[in-house]
Amino acid sequence: MTRPRLPSLIALRAFEAVGRRGSVRAAGDELAVSHTVVSRHLQNLQRSLGVALVRAEGRGLALTEAGRQFHAEVTQAFDIIARATTAVRPAARPTLNIWCIPGLANRRLLARLPELTGPPRNWDINLQPTLSHPDLARGEADAEIVYAEDLERVSGTLAEELVRPRVFPVASPAYLARFPEIATFAGLARASLIHEESTAQWERWFALAGHHDPVILRGQRLWHAHLAIEAARFGQGVALANEVLVADDMRSGALVEVMPSSVQMGAYRLVALKERWDEPAIVALRAWLKKVLAE
Repeated sequence: MTRPRLPSLIALRAFEAVGRRGSVRAAGDELAVSHTVVSRHLQNLQRSLGVALVRAEGRGLALTEAGRQFHAEVTQAFDIIARATTAVRPAARPTLNIWCIPGLANRRLLARLPELTGPPRNWDINLQPTLSHPDLARGEADAEIVYAEDLERVSGTLAEELVRPRVFPVASPAYLARFPEIATFAGLARASLIHEESTAQWERWFALAGHHDPVILRGQRLWHAHLAIEAARFGQGVALANEVLVADDMRSGALVEVMPSSVQMGAYRLVALKERWDEPAIVALRAWLKKVLAE
C-alpha cells in the first residue's frame, strides 16, 4: 500500500507548537523563528490539507474541531519520535536543557555558562532564551527560569525564588545630562520611555513608586528587557531595569539610576518537576543560579 504524501515536517512542528501555546508569537519564540515564518507554515499546511485547522480568537488563535483532532494525533507522533530518538542515541555527556527569559539569559547567565560546561561538571548546556513556557512533563526542558510577581502553580512542579531584585529607571549619563528633569516624577513621565511589549510595566512602576497622577506614556516598544536596556545605553531614552540585569553597566558607568526608589515588581524563580527536584543536576543548578544572581 502506498503511503499518502505527508505534509512538511517543519509545518507540522509549527502547527503543533501553535496548538499547544495558543499563539503564533509564542510558537515562534519556542521554535526560535519569527511569527511571520510560523504563520506561513500554518497557511501552507492548511492549504496542503485543504482544511482549516485554526481560527482567530481574541488576540490569539484557537484550533477548529478538525484542528483539535489533527493536533492530538500530531502531538502523539512527535512524542513517539522523541522517545525513539532518545532510545537510539548513544550515551553522551549529560545535557541540561534550560528555558529562560531572554533578559536574564543574555545579560547575566551567558558569560557564566563555562562554570557549568567545564570541570568538574562537564555538562552540555542548552540555554534557550524565550518567553514561552516548556511542558516539563513532556521533557521539553529540564528546568525553567521565570520572572513574575505571582507564579501560577502547575501540577507536578516545584518552584523556588532565587532573588527579588529592585526595579528602577536607568539612562545613559549623556541622556541624563541633556534632560536633567527626568530625575523627577513629572519629568520622567514626559521623557522618551523605553517599553517592552506594552506600557504596563511603566504604569505599574509609577503606581508602586508613589506617583498616582495620570500619565500619558510614549516611547518605543522593544519587547524584551535586554533590548530596552541596550537602547538606554545608546542614549535613546529611559528604560526600566532591575539590579540583576544592569549591575555591570552601573559599575562601569554606562548606565545611571535616574531617581532613587525601592520598588520590587517580581522575582526570578527556578521551576522544575517535583519528581526531579532533588536530582543532583537540578540541585546543582539551583545552587549555581543563587550564587550568580547574588553577586
